[in-house]
Amino acid sequence: MNQTTDTGIVDRAAELRAALVTDLRAKQKITSEVVEAAVRRVPRERFMPAGTDLDIAYGYDNSVVTRRDEHGVAISSVSAAYIQARMLEQAELAPGMTVLEVGSGGLNAAYLAEIVGPGGRVVSVDIDPEVTDRAATLLEDNGYGSRVRVLVADAEHGVSDEGPFDAIIVTVGAWDIAPALLDQLRVGGVIVLPLVMNAVTRTIGFRRDGDHLISRSVEVAGFVPMQGDGAHPDRVFLLPDANGRHVRLLFDSGGAERLDRLDGVLAGERAELWSGVTIGNGASFADLHLWFAWFLPGFCRVAADEGTGLAAERLWFPFGVVHGAGFAYLALRSAPEGEGFEFGARAFGPDGERAAAAMVEQIRAWDRDGRDVEPRFGYWPADSDHSRIPSDAAVMNKTHGVISISWS
Repeated sequence: MNQTTDTGIVDRAAELRAALVTDLRAKQKITSEVVEAAVRRVPRERFMPAGTDLDIAYGYDNSVVTRRDEHGVAISSVSAAYIQARMLEQAELAPGMTVLEVGSGGLNAAYLAEIVGPGGRVVSVDIDPEVTDRAATLLEDNGYGSRVRVLVADAEHGVSDEGPFDAIIVTVGAWDIAPALLDQLRVGGVIVLPLVMNAVTRTIGFRRDGDHLISRSVEVAGFVPMQGDGAHPDRVFLLPDANGRHVRLLFDSGGAERLDRLDGVLAGERAELWSGVTIGNGASFADLHLWFAWFLPGFCRVAADEGTGLAAERLWFPFGVVHGAGFAYLALRSAPEGEGFEFGARAFGPDGERAAAAMVEQIRAWDRDGRDVEPRFGYWPADSDHSRIPSDAAVMNKTHGVISISWS
């Protein structure tokens, strides 16, 4: 490249960076001066894979895969700009802090280094040495090598001799919170992580409050799953159609029993049931998915192979339920009156109508008790005082403790 081209790229990147900050501010993903200054200063494009288009690098909601496993599954990526900015805000960072990042990529660590400044300290860890090598090289090449310590480590076991930390940011999907991590979080410190709750993820900012954690902020986002000893693979059931293709049902913890009773159900007649609950055009209903994950027995995520009838169908969403010998999934249709859509369930199998009814019952419960209410979460380690869990909260068991959720 000649110098003119280089200058043009630098100028274009600076222009896109400024526009991204404006967008993130307008959508309240950036709310503080320290995070804005970091995002304005760090050249985002230099932490992307070679050849990444600048418009992709500076897209509001573009994640970019940086490493895949032998099956082509993404195991490391540069997160979308909106969630990086939001998680930095959720961590409630300030100059001089000591911060741990779990899941290395380089870019987020550079943002952290800018925020905590020369008086602070940033440690970034990843279980994959190829990922840490890439992150360390990029940080060194862009002037952050002396400001971020990059280590190979399985964060499930903590990071010995590096804490305690004022804040911990986890950038991979976590099914639970490792006790070793909490042991290294200062009293009053903040941990931000994408917490998987029955296959639905929320990025939660928790503050340590004595022996437990209390949520202070919540964001919708998805992440590549955690590897190592903290990994928690889904249980997958293949539901065949008449042509030998499959609809995959993915269960988080245990899931429904006797799934063999579903064999052949896709070849039968489809039933449907509508709730009377509607949603406006373009309105988010992400918390309905979260409600299902907490309160719909037999809940699962759904993925359909190309060529299946479900893959070709419009206005369905990848959330389902198994009830006996029935399977139902979330669907929408145009609202009977006015603009927008009505929620409902389409179902297969001898117990399909019962499965659809169970889903519709929870759609109506969410509309009545959970809609437009931001839930509050708690995390209660096994050795904490569970008698202090709010009386109006539901709880979900994890390996090292329980999560509570309150919708009131």
